[in-house]
Amino acid sequence: MTMSAGWYLRRLSRMGPREVGGRVGDTVRRRRWRSGPPDCPRVTGARFTAALPAGTIAAIPPDAAKRLVAEADRLMAGHAEYFGVVRDDLADPDWWYDPKTGRRAPSGYAFDVPYRNEDAAGDVKQIWELSRHQYLTVLAAAYAITGDERYAERVAEHLRSWWAANPPLRGVHWISGIELGIRLLSWVWIRRLLDGWPGAAGLFENNPVAVNQVWHHQRWLAAFPSRGSSANNHIIAEAAGQFAAACAFAWFPSSARWRFGALRSLERHLRDNTFRSGLNRELATEYHGLVLELGLAAVAEADAAAVPVPASLRLVLLRMTDALAAVVDSRLRPPRQGDADDGHGLVVDGTGTDRWASLLATGDAVFGRLDWWPTVTGTDVRSPLLAALIRPYSKITTAPAVTRPASRPAHFADAGMTILRGPGEIWCRCDGGPHGFLSIAAHAHADALSVEVRHDGVDVLADPGTYCYHGQPEWRQYFRSTLGHNTLQWDGGDQSVSGGPFLWTRHARTRVLVADTSGASDGGTVRWCAEHDGYQRAVHRRRVELTAASQELRVVDEVHGERGPVRLAFHLGPAIAADLVGNRAVLTWTRDGEERSAVLDLPGQLSWRAHRGETAPPLGWYSAGFGRKEPTTTLVGTGFADGVQGFTTVLGFRG
Repeated sequence: MTMSAGWYLRRLSRMGPREVGGRVGDTVRRRRWRSGPPDCPRVTGARFTAALPAGTIAAIPPDAAKRLVAEADRLMAGHAEYFGVVRDDLADPDWWYDPKTGRRAPSGYAFDVPYRNEDAAGDVKQIWELSRHQYLTVLAAAYAITGDERYAERVAEHLRSWWAANPPLRGVHWISGIELGIRLLSWVWIRRLLDGWPGAAGLFENNPVAVNQVWHHQRWLAAFPSRGSSANNHIIAEAAGQFAAACAFAWFPSSARWRFGALRSLERHLRDNTFRSGLNRELATEYHGLVLELGLAAVAEADAAAVPVPASLRLVLLRMTDALAAVVDSRLRPPRQGDADDGHGLVVDGTGTDRWASLLATGDAVFGRLDWWPTVTGTDVRSPLLAALIRPYSKITTAPAVTRPASRPAHFADAGMTILRGPGEIWCRCDGGPHGFLSIAAHAHADALSVEVRHDGVDVLADPGTYCYHGQPEWRQYFRSTLGHNTLQWDGGDQSVSGGPFLWTRHARTRVLVADTSGASDGGTVRWCAEHDGYQRAVHRRRVELTAASQELRVVDEVHGERGPVRLAFHLGPAIAADLVGNRAVLTWTRDGEERSAVLDLPGQLSWRAHRGETAPPLGWYSAGFGRKEPTTTLVGTGFADGVQGFTTVLGFRG
């Protein structure tokens, strides 16, 4: 995908004068840097002092360690899977190769690489992911747990190979700041986890090539921070990685300045990226997880290096953790909202480790769990590692007094998210929030007033997910469209107007009218109502009621305004089988070997049809993770809304 002149004009229209000035400065700097990178300052007597405290590895639960070592052995054999693509070449990887398209990214000056053009450079996500070096943190953790030097030697071999193939400012891995930031964080943890290996110092602080790479990564991040309308999760990763490196690899004359600047940026942008309720402002749940992981990792480096951090930074992380505990379902799955690209801040766990349970376990160790938090039964490697470095919130004398929720929050007014809960582990997310974050709302979907319904953790009415970013524009458009969500489409258009794969030029404005969750505690009825103005000539209003006694969810859609064609979509989860007859669908699925069912009574004023796995255009798909999709059933009702028109849908669970 290449960007047209029109896209550049639309993108420019979403920037303020300060951002435009900063980007002009970046352009001038890139041209100046083309002449070649400067020499790294000479470093003598460098030491690594941010090792894990004694006894940390012994505290890792045996089953978590076993999963980690099994994953490390798969990696040692050369096997991995990224975004649905299986790789068998990790024993000796080609760092510029995309296994999905079979293409290699071109060489040359980094800022000349056409990384958005899949025909020229391959799928850049596939290329970048391996070079985040998070698979090497897994191998380093396997060494720390087992003492087997094979893992350490493979890490050293791959790092030396990468450093040789990717000199500063050459090639695809020197383009994006988030990649440099996460890579630095990986290097810090690799060095920490290899600390007992005799070759660790020779690989890092006593290795001029490694020292040069660390210095140039930090110089790059200091020069090209994400700016203005792009200061979302990317700036958090950039700041966290630079701060971590400036703490753990404080070997340079600029280290103190870089550390101060990165910490100031991290504190400011972590606060700006987070609602006061604790939810991430991008309203994309996986980025909530990514930002929380990055923030916790940065605080771990600060505490390991005895670098004071603002109390406000820890407070934001506490609120984010409480918010996560509040919104997960009975199986600890958070909402599927907005974009998701499987990005992680720090990876030291094997396959099968629950990301969200891990974050809650870390939150318990660092902040202390509240009585209403869900129980975490799984184990992980990362939590004991972070907990060994991060000072518990209760022991920080400078931490401000904070009032945490006395009971489980259900309505997050600033984020427009409401969770309705009922018997039989019925969980329903109602979306009445802003259309993403900042002027471009890069990771938002056109999903105003959508609902997401689960029963005991199974997607019944599902958010279909994301699937892709670059290279497949028709799929990118579908998965973030209004029709691609459980809401109403009027007059054939999206509620918000897209100007590109990460750009929205007009944002629907949504307001919540009712959010009454008080009946949840006594088994009564909980209610939500909201409306949005995205259709300009018509207003869509939706009411949702969940009644405990009948295990029934009622959704009423009204269109106020001009007469126009409507499509009402309900996307079923991949585990759900549907038998549609007229305007009634019988839904069946299996959970833990038990047959379960529900009845979906659809509005009779509309003509209903089931769609599954269609491609021209796309309809009836579910993406469990980035780069992966599978057919699922989508029920679409078509008709007309004339004036104030009500469409009532009732989902009743049996037993």
